[in-house]
Amino acid sequence: MTALLITVDTELSSALHQRGLSLADNVRRSIWAETQGQGYGIGWQMDLLDAHGLKGVFFLDPMPALVDGADFLKPVVDAIVGRGHEVQMHVHTEWLAWAKASPVGDRRGRNIGDFALDDQIVLLTLARDLLEYAGAPAITAFRAGNFGANDDTLRALATIGVAWDSSVNPAYLGRECGISLDSGQIGATRHLGVAELPVSGIADRPGRFRPAQICALSAAEMRAGLRHAVDEGHDAFCVVTHSFEMLSRDRQRPNGAVIARFRALCRAAAHLPALHGAGFHDLPASLADQPARGLSRAAPSRLRTGLRIAQQAWATWRYEHRLVPA
Repeated sequence: MTALLITVDTELSSALHQRGLSLADNVRRSIWAETQGQGYGIGWQMDLLDAHGLKGVFFLDPMPALVDGADFLKPVVDAIVGRGHEVQMHVHTEWLAWAKASPVGDRRGRNIGDFALDDQIVLLTLARDLLEYAGAPAITAFRAGNFGANDDTLRALATIGVAWDSSVNPAYLGRECGISLDSGQIGATRHLGVAELPVSGIADRPGRFRPAQICALSAAEMRAGLRHAVDEGHDAFCVVTHSFEMLSRDRQRPNGAVIARFRALCRAAAHLPALHGAGFHDLPASLADQPARGLSRAAPSRLRTGLRIAQQAWATWRYEHRLVPA
């Protein structure tokens, strides 16, 4: 069986905060993704996951609590946990720029990996405690905002007892992500005391990785990635999306193309009997200690890639450039 982890980076927008949006409106637009009288955020996502018997992992960023207080976290945590889904830890350190009292003094950085090890331990401990105080079960997994972690992030996670990391996105290695793993790492592996589960993906062109993110892969490409993982016997396939990803970039209207992809993912997963929805609580830590296997990603297809490029161009014109109701 291949575990399917549908992970949702659940976060407020620092850009909207900087433009003066209130906390309540930021939560509404970024986490619940409400627009035109409907929600397309985590509530809508959980509805769809539940309808297909799947599980979501919601990497929730508590750092805005340093700016506006922690009260916004509990309703979000309660909604996720109350429906049987999983809350894990996400951190965007850019919120330190507006913190009323920063736990690391005047030190700033866009990514957690911009900080020294001792500061990372402080920040990750604070984030974990905020989530658990808000009612989340024990935090066992982490993903860095912007995938901006480094090796010290893994050392910090090991120090505070967080067993899993999912900050390695091969598309970001050598850029925001400074973790010393090879881009060809596909399955879970033990690295610097932590079990690392990289973001999954496909080869959309020879030698090029395309992440399994809802806004990055077409429905056909996602199905190909899932089927390949099942056929090759991968232990896990890790998909990424965001709480606001079903909206246009300005968050003013739903993006029908991305919504259709999320629906297609759920349908495909429900029809692959060797695939089961899972969270990090469901993965044995020993998964990262198995002998290395020669795993691969779904091979490139010019047809699939070409169709996705055409679809993305149409969707950009339809939902981003044309200000018409979707």
